[in-house]
Amino acid sequence: MKILVLLAHPRLRTSVVQHAMHRAIAGLDGVTVRDLYADYPDFGIDVAREQQSLLAHDLIVLQHPFYWYSSPAILKEWQDLVLENGWAYGPGGTALAGRFMLSAISTGGTGEAYHHEGRNRFEMEELLAPFNQTAWLCAMAYLRPFVIHAGRRMQPEDLSAAVESYRDLIVGLRDRRIDPLSMLAPDFKLPPAFAKAAA
Repeated sequence: MKILVLLAHPRLRTSVVQHAMHRAIAGLDGVTVRDLYADYPDFGIDVAREQQSLLAHDLIVLQHPFYWYSSPAILKEWQDLVLENGWAYGPGGTALAGRFMLSAISTGGTGEAYHHEGRNRFEMEELLAPFNQTAWLCAMAYLRPFVIHAGRRMQPEDLSAAVESYRDLIVGLRDRRIDPLSMLAPDFKLPPAFAKAAA
């Protein structure tokens, strides 16, 4: 499986968790890592280039810190411009059908904060619903998110273990040792066009 990681962090060099996640997967065969802020410092996204990159990969990983229950601004800009009506969705928009999407995120808060009784009031899967719906609309399969909670507060050895788990997941998916269909997000129903495209 060919994997495209779209990394979005406006200050990657000062990041603890996202920088470590990036280092863990950089240079892996069959895994293309793109730093969107480095590629497009002025937000001038090359739509044709991005669409060709998507077509060359099977799994799209959205890797970013969880900012205000969403993503950093460039990833939203990327979605708005690249996932065009008639190309990614809508009439004739089947370019991404049969592919997979995975959110790989880091949060400042603990896992306990992301529950109905916690500080953030919602489960992580609920807060990621816009990404889930984006995948569904594009006839992609949305996988269970990979999340590192409160990484800045982790002991170094615990952070290293969490980052290694991320690398293992990416390598396992790349090598098909992990069946992506076994990792569908909770209650995610495959779009009708997914099976047709994947057949």
